[in-house]
Amino acid sequence: MEYRDYRIFTARDRMESLITTNYHLLNILSRFGISLGVGDKSIEEVCKLNGVDCKTFLAVVNLINNPDNFQGDQDFSTEELIKYLQKSHSYYIDYRLPSVRNALEKAIDGGGKQMQYLILNYFDDYAAEVARHMSQENEEVFPYVQKLLVAYEKGENLSGGKNPHIFSEQHNSIDVRLGELIDIIVKYYPGGATNELNTVLYDIFVCQQDLESHNLIEDVLLVPQVKKMEEALQKNSEKKADEETLSEREVDVLIHIVRGLTNKEIAARMFLSVHTVNTHRKNIMNKLKIHSSAGLTIYAIVNKLVSIEDLDIQ
Repeated sequence: MEYRDYRIFTARDRMESLITTNYHLLNILSRFGISLGVGDKSIEEVCKLNGVDCKTFLAVVNLINNPDNFQGDQDFSTEELIKYLQKSHSYYIDYRLPSVRNALEKAIDGGGKQMQYLILNYFDDYAAEVARHMSQENEEVFPYVQKLLVAYEKGENLSGGKNPHIFSEQHNSIDVRLGELIDIIVKYYPGGATNELNTVLYDIFVCQQDLESHNLIEDVLLVPQVKKMEEALQKNSEKKADEETLSEREVDVLIHIVRGLTNKEIAARMFLSVHTVNTHRKNIMNKLKIHSSAGLTIYAIVNKLVSIEDLDIQ
């Protein structure tokens, strides 16, 4: 029986087939809150029964199972992806890393107290770095993304916050350090070979691969989605700014308006039709959200388009 088939799964595929041919995806099920006992149901049916967004589940599964053939334009829920990542963080910090640490402590007991201390100290530093990184994402990145989602839906601008692409730069360091620990144990551990040590070393390999997959999910799914929303909001903000900015012709019309000229007089001076001047007047008022001559006068003075001395103010 094969335990990895590298296929790209669809909603119609059976969940049982996904699990039995790709055991490394089991942790993904638990982090989505999907229970076993799936019967012959399809992936879509199982997701629906467990209240899971099927598109998000498939995006995560297919990226981890076959990253080389993954399509980056997957349609998924960013909000559901954040929930998944938060559960993943809890899994690593509260369960996986402490479990590996306990097993490691027992397995290297025969290598001498000094070596045991050095290896455990290295692992503790690594675990602390992972916990610090994930806590920062929980406290800073994910709240920012959630606010970004709200702003994106409303078409509002959003500034400040910690972007995921800032913290994704730290992923390489996390991946490398666990690999170094594996090399240290394989090359330099002085104790004899034991089933316990080989088992925990295997667990560390699996943990390393799992963390690499977790980081891949953030880098390939979350970060591009955030950049997409940020760019859309930035364009929307620039568009609004353009809509609120007066053109040179509109500025000239405004100056004539606050100086008390009628549309007919402005048209004559600027060699325009009265209809065109009237259109400019409407556009000016709509852009500035000012609909009175007094308000336009104040705007022109504050923005130094005219001076009080230029106006016939009694």
